[in-house]
Amino acid sequence: MLATDYTHLLTLPDAHGAPLAEYLHYPADELLHVRWHGQLTSTEVIRVVQHGGQWRQQLTYTRLLNDKRDAGGDWSEALPWLQYEWLPQALAVGIKALAYVLSPRHENGLATQQFVQAVRPHLAIELFDDLDEAVAWLRRQ
Repeated sequence: MLATDYTHLLTLPDAHGAPLAEYLHYPADELLHVRWHGQLTSTEVIRVVQHGGQWRQQLTYTRLLNDKRDAGGDWSEALPWLQYEWLPQALAVGIKALAYVLSPRHENGLATQQFVQAVRPHLAIELFDDLDEAVAWLRRQ
């Protein structure tokens, strides 16, 4: 279970003003929680991830909780950017573990598996259906 001591950093809207991603920081766990919403596209995924990078210099976090319980869509075209742009930056700032909470619909499973395969040699990453299990795993990293 996530701690109750956190800071809600931002809710980033999509092009229509609906919530796309929320950023929550849990300082005691050195954790950045990104909670996704709606139908995601590659462009939106890249924008959210780039936007999230603004806190790397201001906040301490070594763990990422990528929470897609409320999201779906095809973001597979973002995979090369995530692998060759985001991953080196994440490693450079000290990210050590990433818990990926899947959508109950398990949409875009192939892209998710490809992302995990690209990241796993560089940092700890696991897939979860349950948020509490993901948080417990992150705390052990």
